[in-house]
Amino acid sequence: MEFTITFIELFCLGIYFCLPLMIFLGLLIALMGQIAGGIERWSRFDALYWSCITALTVGYGDIRPMGRKAKVLAVLIALVGMMFTGIFVAITVQAASRAFTKHIDPSILANLGVP
Repeated sequence: MEFTITFIELFCLGIYFCLPLMIFLGLLIALMGQIAGGIERWSRFDALYWSCITALTVGYGDIRPMGRKAKVLAVLIALVGMMFTGIFVAITVQAASRAFTKHIDPSILANLGVP
């Protein structure tokens, strides 16, 4: 249980420090989605939905751009989405790594042959 609490604390601290950047990237994704939605004449909700699905690289394909400008925005949204996701994953890995370092028993590592 101590490991979990340490992980959550470190994860929340990492999110706290990166929150301004993550908010900026999220707003950028939403703005580009609204611009693409305007070009494609989608509803605001559909444009937001599409930009989130594109940014997270899920890509259901139920809504897709047809025009060249909107397709360029789709590529940009995907790139920004990869940055957003990368930051989130990096925070998660760093929190887990530090929590393991704090709570792992060195004798267990020695028994496994880990230096």
